[in-house]
Amino acid sequence: QVQLVESGGGLVQAGGSLRLSCAASGRTFSTYYVGWFRQAPGKEREFVATIGWSGIRTSYAGSVKGRFTISRDNAEKMAYLQMNSLKPEDTAVYYCAADQSTTTRIMGTRSTEYDYWGQGTQVTVSS
Repeated sequence: QVQLVESGGGLVQAGGSLRLSCAASGRTFSTYYVGWFRQAPGKEREFVATIGWSGIRTSYAGSVKGRFTISRDNAEKMAYLQMNSLKPEDTAVYYCAADQSTTTRIMGTRSTEYDYWGQGTQVTVSS
C-alpha cells in the first residue's frame, strides 16, 4: 500500500511555470506506476500524464504535451510534474495517483486504473 501527498501548487501568471511534487510512503513505490490528473470546477477529472515504474516510459494528454514533464525518483519515493508555459485553462486541482504495475499494465491513463490518490493541490493560472 502507498500513501501520496502532493505539494507545489499555487498562483502563477500565464506563461509561468510550476513544479508539483508527490511524496509517497510505502516500501514498494518503485514498483508502482504514477499518474497526474486534474479537475477543474464543474468538470470531470482528466488525465494529465503517467510514468512507468522505471521512469523510462511516459505518456501525456494532448493538451499538455510539450509543456509538462512527468518524472520520478524512486530512491526518494517522489514523483514530479514540471509545468511550463502555463495557460489559464490549466487551472485545476491536481492529483497524484499510483498503482501496482503488473505484466499487463505498466502505466495508466484512466482514473479507474489507480487505487491510490493524494488529496490534491490547487493550481491557478491568471491571465
